[in-house]
Amino acid sequence: MSKRVLTTESGAPVADNQNSATAGVGGPLLLQDQHLLEKLARFNRERIPERVVHARGSGAYGYFEVTDDVTGFTHADFLSTVGKRTETFIRFSTVADNLGGADAVRDPRGFALKFYTEEGNYDLVGNNTPVFFIKDPIKFPDFIHSQKRDPFTGKQEADNVWDFWAHAPEATHQITWLMGDRGIPASYRHMNGYGSHTYQWTNAEGEAFFVKYHFKTNQGIRCLSSEQGAEIAGKDANSHQTDLLQAIERGVNPSWTLYVQLMPVAEADDYRFNPFDLTKVWPHKDYPLQRVGRLVLDRNPDNVFAEVEQAAFSPNNFVPGIGPSPDKMLQGRLFAYADAHRYRLGVNHTQLAVNAPKATNADNYGRDGLMASNAYGRDRKNYEPNSYDGPAETGRPLSAPLAVAGYTGTHEAPAHTKDGDFFQAGELFRLMSDDEKSRLIANIAGGLSQVSRDDVIEKNLAHFHAADAEYGKRVEEAVRALRED
Repeated sequence: MSKRVLTTESGAPVADNQNSATAGVGGPLLLQDQHLLEKLARFNRERIPERVVHARGSGAYGYFEVTDDVTGFTHADFLSTVGKRTETFIRFSTVADNLGGADAVRDPRGFALKFYTEEGNYDLVGNNTPVFFIKDPIKFPDFIHSQKRDPFTGKQEADNVWDFWAHAPEATHQITWLMGDRGIPASYRHMNGYGSHTYQWTNAEGEAFFVKYHFKTNQGIRCLSSEQGAEIAGKDANSHQTDLLQAIERGVNPSWTLYVQLMPVAEADDYRFNPFDLTKVWPHKDYPLQRVGRLVLDRNPDNVFAEVEQAAFSPNNFVPGIGPSPDKMLQGRLFAYADAHRYRLGVNHTQLAVNAPKATNADNYGRDGLMASNAYGRDRKNYEPNSYDGPAETGRPLSAPLAVAGYTGTHEAPAHTKDGDFFQAGELFRLMSDDEKSRLIANIAGGLSQVSRDDVIEKNLAHFHAADAEYGKRVEEAVRALRED
């Protein structure tokens, strides 16, 4: 039976992993001991920046199964058929403390869910509360600074926490949640999850609905008192991690039932309060819960660092049929989350296994950067548009453009009389002297004549013709002359 061989990072076999090479018996170490230097250098770099918020987390794989028909509200493919299952990964977390903090503390919990759909990854990044402390992202850095360790004392200070809240009256609703009986969940399995923000669903007919997500735990709500939390945190700082890990290992798979609240877009403008205010909930009597499906967790990660610590979620990862709302906090998070991961994990973090789409391959023109593995090579161009059958846009928006109180979320720019791509190019050409025109034609033709594909040349010539008849004619003639030479 063959024995696995220990190697260096370059694949060379290691002769001795217990003793460093020295200059004679008992002598000083040798700089030539590549294995020693590599081990120490790599060890020094094992840690990556931890998350500024939600640093302490646990995760698990599972699936989401549709149990009710919601095709009247969204054309999202993973929600299209009753019984359809989609692989998922979830990360639970506390908010304020660092990576080594205790689980059983009074703190909101992150509830970040990644759906590996057939149309790409959909990230639903929420909490275990349906509201939040603030409603404008410009206040978020200050809020988190007030909750984190004080720069002088090095620990969380009540003065800072409550001083900020004193100046943020909108936090009162969330404070009431946090300081109430549900402020310390007994485990991740025994708490609800919420999308918290308002999102938008669009059906196949283009009708839009604003939506809020509610994941109701099927294990029942269980919480801890302050005294119970302090006792458990002192005995096992990893109590929630322990509970989740062991439950799944023994086959007790946690599950949640997903319900949604749906508001027709037309009702948003004159609703009695701003429906996009993250510090408020929609009363169930106005918009009752409608069942969608169930989430089941059935597999633990094999490597916590690779799969939980490096898991990256962004609320900007939508799929067709689902999109954002004018919720200010959501709009801020659309930028901030992905940017945080680019800092922590690098621009190619989406190529890591836990973050990569499953049913489809990411195919775009991003290139290079640290740890890039999707290198472009022969017959793979890294620009667009191109003439080499590279990936092209669909022209189909993920969801209907937002149209609430004058807000329009569209990529189209206002149309003006002279917005054409060629108008000013023609004007510039006509301003040139004859000598300037000749040099311009020679420069263009010198490069364009070297292009191997006729269709690419023709497309470019059409641009010059559209700018000015003389311009196009002279370029075409010059290119033809050089190619026939």
